[in-house]
Order: sequence, then structure tokens, then C-alpha cells
Amino acid sequence: MTMQPWFHDAKLGIFVHYGIYAVDGIPESWSMYSGQVSRDQYMGQLEGFTASAYDPKGWARLFARSGAAYAVLTARHHDGVSLWDSAYGDLNVAKHPPAGRDLVAGYAQAMRDLGIKVGLYYSHSDWSHPDYASVTHPEPPNEDVATHALVTPKDGVQNPEAWSRYLAYRNGQVGELVDRFRPDLIWFDGEWERSEEQWGMRELSELILARNPQTVLNARMLSYGDYATPEQGVPLTQPVGPWELCMTVNDSWGYQRQDHNHKSVRQLVRYFTETIGMGGNLLLGVGPEADGTISHEQVERLEGLGAWIAKHDESVHGTVAGIPAGHHYGPSTLSADRRTLYLVCFDVPRESVALRGLRNRVERVRVVGTGAELAHRVTGGLAEVPGVLWIDAPEPGDVDDQATVLAVELDGELDLYRGSGRD
Repeated sequence: MTMQPWFHDAKLGIFVHYGIYAVDGIPESWSMYSGQVSRDQYMGQLEGFTASAYDPKGWARLFARSGAAYAVLTARHHDGVSLWDSAYGDLNVAKHPPAGRDLVAGYAQAMRDLGIKVGLYYSHSDWSHPDYASVTHPEPPNEDVATHALVTPKDGVQNPEAWSRYLAYRNGQVGELVDRFRPDLIWFDGEWERSEEQWGMRELSELILARNPQTVLNARMLSYGDYATPEQGVPLTQPVGPWELCMTVNDSWGYQRQDHNHKSVRQLVRYFTETIGMGGNLLLGVGPEADGTISHEQVERLEGLGAWIAKHDESVHGTVAGIPAGHHYGPSTLSADRRTLYLVCFDVPRESVALRGLRNRVERVRVVGTGAELAHRVTGGLAEVPGVLWIDAPEPGDVDDQATVLAVELDGELDLYRGSGRD
């Protein structure tokens, strides 16, 4: 499938981990898997999952203020608890009070009403389904996949019929999500516990795309994914093809009341610009409380990032990956016509900003957001090796508190020298 064009210019998405695990504020699914709590304790959270303040329209307004172009909601995590009224099994919040209702439909509609693309997270694995631990991975990637009781048969005897029933359940639920909510993107997870053939990835991809050919699928569909999904750490080199970095605002995906280690707005701007500077999107994770409210700390971070994006929009949207490391001390982006280079400066520039290896003549340099023009000159250079472009530092009033962006307007398409200098 040709990648949907909206994804390339989305730049920012919001990843919402919302589920019963927010009741006790414990790790989503993994707390049950690791034995931190018993299965009965974990599932007992259904009785406290109220969603009493769940306001998807309010979420959508917040995400729009953050500058996000898409959002992804955990429709079902590894714990098997669905947020919609599925016909496949009874383990969903719609069938269990006090929530007692479908939470996906309102989310999808609220996002669409504000022009935000709709993403749904769905785990291939289900550690609660009776037929899940019925086969083993032919080449287990780790000891847990080979031996864990929630993943593999306890006696080692495989049951292909049970696995076929599980795949029918999985495919049935995914079909419901596509038919009912028409997601623009499905963010799969849990793929490491089976092989591509065991998962039936080709058949699942065909099922989805036959119903909605425009659906974007992440890399956890293995050979049938559309884009790479590095997690929690900015890559040092640009991934091949479309990609997205998923990262939490604090240290947790879901709500954990003891986790106050929130990244600052300045840090989020750094992660964001480093990501888009390499041509990727940032999918930023927040975890609502059990009633559906998003903490004020996370709201402040999203709004702060959104304010920076709005001020510097021309250097964000309608741009592509910038120049390689070594030319400028910081990330950069490039306008679609390749005639304006945007340099991101995290620290307050002192005296001047240097740009190396630029062959173009510079027509103008200005500060994005204030329009202040900056003097510039080239020194040095020999034969085919260009000199260094020195840009005067902006005045204090033109320096942004999070990161200052300089727009370098060129006389033509960007032309960089990438050699090792004259012998």
C-alpha cells in the first residue's frame, strides 16, 4: 500500500493509554504478567473503572491545542479488556459497570469533529483469552516467550484448533474496529510472542485493507506494516522510510499516581524537533486517570508544546528532514521546495550561529516567530570547499524560551558540501 500522505506531515500524535489499570495506578497488563498483582486483583479493577469524567470532546480540544494531527487510543491492551462493546467475548468495559458503555465511539467522533486523524491501539496478544496460550513461537526471542504460562502451553503440547479459535477472535475484534470506527491508523502491539505466519499477518492485513484501503498500519504488523515504530528513545540515525517515535510524557504509559517524573516542555520540544528533523513523527503518550481526566501536569506539557509549535509552525508543517549532523549544532528541517532551511537552537546563541558546508548564497536569515532579520557573512573556504556561514545572534527579545528557530532563505534548492576538505 502507498503510505497515506497525511502521515508524513502529521509531525505530532497523542498516544492515550486508558484502561482499568488506571484504577490502582499499576502498569498496564504487565503488572498481571509479572506477578506484581494477581489476575483476580488486576481484573478487580473493572469494578472501580468509572470513566465518570470521560470527556472525549475535551480530549480532542486539548490534543488540538497541543498541535497534534492524530491520536491513538488503547482499544485493547494485552490484558484483553476492550473499551468497546465487542461481540467477541464479555471482557469489555461496556458490559461491566460502573463504566458500562462503549468508550471508543465517542473518542473517534470527537477527534474527527476537530480534524484529528483517528488511531486505535490493538494488541495481537491477549493474556486473558483461554485459547491464547495454545501454541509456541518456533524461534522464541526470549525465555518468557518460550515459557511464560500466559503465553505458551504449560505442558508444551500445542493445540492448533485452539489457536485457530483465537485468531478468529482476534480477527473478529479487528474487523469490528474497522467497520464501526473506520480508524485512519491501527497501532498494533504484542507481535513478538508469535511468528508472522502464526499470527496470519497477511490475512489480517487483507481483512483490514479490504474494508478500508486507506488504513495505515504500524511496523508491529511485521512485513505488512507501513512505518517503523521506535519506542522511548530518539534514533541516532534516520530510520529508512516513514517512522514515528513513541514516547511518554513521564515514565509511564498508563496512569501511575506516583510517577511525577514529567519531561519539561523544553525537553519535549527537543525530542520533537530532533524527531521531525530526521523526518519522523512524535507520538507522545499520556495516561488518563480512571475517571478519564488527564492530569494538570500532562495538560501543561501538551499545551506548552502546542504553543511552541504554533509559534514556529512554518518550520514544522510542510517541511521534510533537515541536514545531517555536523553542519549545525542542533536539528533542522527543510521547506518542501528545499529553499528554506530551519535551524533549531536549543541554547541561547552567543555572538553567532555557524552553518558549515553550505554552497548556496543566502538571501536572508530571520527569526521564526518574530521576523527579526539577522546579519550574516561567510568566512574562509577554498575551491569546492565552502566557507562557514556566520549568523549574528538574535537579540534577547527574539530568543524563544524553549528553542529558537532561524530561517535561512537560500538562492535555490539546498546544496550541501559533504566532502572531507582539500588535501
